[in-house]
Amino acid sequence: MNLSKLCASVLVTFGVLSGTQAFAQAYPTNPVTIVVPYAAGGATDVIARMVGQKLSDKWGQPVIVNNRPGAGTAIGAESVVRAPADGYTLYMTTAAHTISASLYKKLSYDPIKDFAPISLTSVVPLVLVASPKLPAHTLQELIQYAKANPGVTYGSPGNGSPQHLTGALFKSQTKLDLIHVPYKGDAPMLNDLLGGQVQTAFVTLSAAIPHIKSGKINAIALAHPKRIDAIDKVPTFTEAGMSGFEAATWFGLFSSASVPADLQNKIYQDVSTIVATPEIRGKIQDIGGEIVNSSPMNFSAFIQKESKRWAEAVQISGAQVD
Repeated sequence: MNLSKLCASVLVTFGVLSGTQAFAQAYPTNPVTIVVPYAAGGATDVIARMVGQKLSDKWGQPVIVNNRPGAGTAIGAESVVRAPADGYTLYMTTAAHTISASLYKKLSYDPIKDFAPISLTSVVPLVLVASPKLPAHTLQELIQYAKANPGVTYGSPGNGSPQHLTGALFKSQTKLDLIHVPYKGDAPMLNDLLGGQVQTAFVTLSAAIPHIKSGKINAIALAHPKRIDAIDKVPTFTEAGMSGFEAATWFGLFSSASVPADLQNKIYQDVSTIVATPEIRGKIQDIGGEIVNSSPMNFSAFIQKESKRWAEAVQISGAQVD
């Protein structure tokens, strides 16, 4: 390559880079959509709307939450992949995103390669709970009862959900004869748990807290490294005698992988500032969650680790969706 061609190539490259940086600095100039792969009213929807409202205030543009439930988050995820790679369609999802690669035989997208992690905003631990009709108030009492009475049931909001897979890991590690009862969502599962039709369940802390505080269900152990202030009398699994057993659902913001890196970083910086505020931190803590606010690099490493972990859980559970 002669000198004139080399200079021209450098100028073109510089122009492209300058253009993407300018685009990122000007963003957004139009409304932004955050796709949520669940129905309105759930924890993911609530967090997306909290963050979205603050982003709208910061950006001076509407941030619209678009609920696209169905097919275990696949409908919402696919809509993000198909959207233009301009940063105007973002994706707020949960641990189900890293489960789907192992759970579904056929997906029209790659949950890892087709998405860019922006920020892991928060986590909400899972808690093992039992129906008041079950004579067990501690982990050891529950294990003893289940050994003496094979076939104790555990409910979940659906096959392949984090709650189901955590139950499968618990069953595997304790070698108990437990029967999984899948439901279509948290609400019907909790209704049957309260009524005693299903005996135990791993439940997101945000969904369980009201029922634990009212005494309608017994909290057995928290699958978290430390106790949570909202239910500070409930021990962790490690404290209860099952060392290192941890599970949580998490809430993270993604874009499609084709969105320019400069724009991904701008979105992260703006989201990070919002999530760090006392107001958002307090609201997350009120539903039993903890702020993480990780960078795209740290979130990416977390996603890789989670994908491997849940793949092992899917294999143990035998769960599979066509």
